[in-house]
This record gives sequence, structure tokens and C-alpha cells, in this order.
Amino acid sequence: MNLYEQQARNRRRTWLVMAVFVGLVLLLGLGFDAALTSAQGAIVPIGTVAALLYGSSTAAYSYFNGDRAVLASTRPVDLESAIAANPAHLPYRQLQNVVDEMAIAAGLPRPRVYVIADQDPNALATGRDPDRASIAVTEGLLDVLDRDQLQGVIAHEMSHIRNYDIRLMTIVAALVGAVALLADWSARGWRLGALGGRRGSGSGRSREGGSALTILILVVWLLAMIVAPLVARLLAMMVSRQREFLADASAAELTRNPGALADALEAIEARVEPTRAIHLGSAQLCIADPLGRPVNHRGGRWANLLGSHPPMPDRIAALRRMAFQTV
Repeated sequence: MNLYEQQARNRRRTWLVMAVFVGLVLLLGLGFDAALTSAQGAIVPIGTVAALLYGSSTAAYSYFNGDRAVLASTRPVDLESAIAANPAHLPYRQLQNVVDEMAIAAGLPRPRVYVIADQDPNALATGRDPDRASIAVTEGLLDVLDRDQLQGVIAHEMSHIRNYDIRLMTIVAALVGAVALLADWSARGWRLGALGGRRGSGSGRSREGGSALTILILVVWLLAMIVAPLVARLLAMMVSRQREFLADASAAELTRNPGALADALEAIEARVEPTRAIHLGSAQLCIADPLGRPVNHRGGRWANLLGSHPPMPDRIAALRRMAFQTV
């Protein structure tokens, strides 16, 4: 798959993810209305309309402002401000130069650069397109890597920007949290409907029919509430681990030095502590899993389905082969 095919695929997946998210929200809203209808006899689709409005507005907000939400959650410092506050700090100057080099190599506008106050080495890219992209690195990354290794990591993040990976993953990161909140909202709505049902009046036959319908709706809706967060999490992994391999390969193309990125990944992997400043919703944006979950260290069908990153040894081995080095 060439660069343009990958970009087109990521654009299609962006709209697919947003459509599935709106569909999940509508399902939860329909369940809310069904619960109220069985309990109160209401016929106005309050939950459906509210869910449609909420889902559409959240998807739109995520598209236009997801990068700001991701960055706000990590509380980074703008690199220009960091340099102004500490002009003699060599790692900041080096980062600035490396980003300029890789932006030129990739043929992209220079992204905004941020530094995250965390000692675990990690990096991420976010933004909906190359003109509005940002790269954030941790203090730990600047402390651990040398210049060539840092160049490999920045090239990796620049590749995500060039391939439009970041738009899809930024939107997913914002929507995953919204689905979790909606599941909780739906559970509260069900309890409200169920309590209302107990206070309802009517003939025994109508109450029996309503109770049977209520039980059926309860089962379906409970399944929806359980499955919705899982589906959202699977959507987050839909781009799959393959995008990390592709970004590694693109980084090697930009730097002509795959061994340096392999060395950087080894240095990152050697630090076992989690990246505490980066939360679960943004984990798939990072060059390495910030949570250190075991599933990201294994191969196989389940790992490919549930993991946000390929096993680090596999990525390092692929880069070593590109550099004609012994694995």
C-alpha cells in the first residue's frame, strides 16, 4: 500500500468510526425511550433525539477540537515557551532542530511542539491534518535518547501526520471517553424508567404485558450498555498495530537510519514505569503503550484485536532487518 492509498483509507475509516459512534449513541437513546414508554406510556422520543444531537455534536467537536482535548489532558508546555524560559537548555534546542529537519524531509508544515513533564520516555502526535498537527514528547524521552534516536522518534510521529493516522486516532481518543459516559447515562436512565414503572397503574393484563416488554428491553439494553464501551475500545484498535509498523518504515525512509529508531525503541522499552501524564484514551496515539499493558507485548489473534501497539521486539526486529543488522 502506497502513501496515497493509506491516506485515502484513513479518511474513509475516520467517517466510518464517527458513523459507528453515532449509531451506538442512537442505540442507547432508543433504549432509554423504550424504557420510558414501557414504564410511563410516553411516546415522545426524548432519548433518541437527545442521543442523536449529542452524538453528532460530540463527533463534530472531536473532529475539530480533539487535538486540544488530548493535549489538555497531558498538560504540556509549548516548546517555544520552554526555550524562552530556559534558553541554555540544549535538549529543547535539539528537539526544535530535529523537528525542523523532519518536517522538511516529510514535506510537511512544521507542527507545533510540546514537552510533557513526565520522566517516562514517550511521544505522540495529534491533530486533524498536517496543517494543524502537534507533536508532544516527554522530558524522559529527551533525557534518554541521543540526537539520532530522537530524530527516529520524531520521524515516526511525522509519518503518522503525513499518513493521516493522527486524525483518525485523535477522533477515536475523544469518542471512546464519550461512549463510556453515555453507557453510564443510559444505566441511570434505565433505573429512572424502572422506578417509574413501579409507580404506574393500569390493568393486570397491561401491567403483565408491560412487564414482559420491560424485561425484554432490559436484556437488550443491558447488552448494549455492556457492549458499547467494548465496541468503542475495539474501534480505537481498528487501525490496528499495522499502522505502527508502517510509521516505523516511513520513519526509516525519512531518516535513512532505521537502526537509530530501533535503538530508540529499545531505550523506551527498557523503561518499565508507565507514562503517568498520558491517559488511557490517548494511549493509541503514543509511540509506545504508556500503560505498559501485557497485551501489547504479545502476538496472536487476541493481541492483534485488543492491543494498541505491536510487540516492541517485533518492531525492533523489523527495523534491524531494514538496517541489515543482526536481530
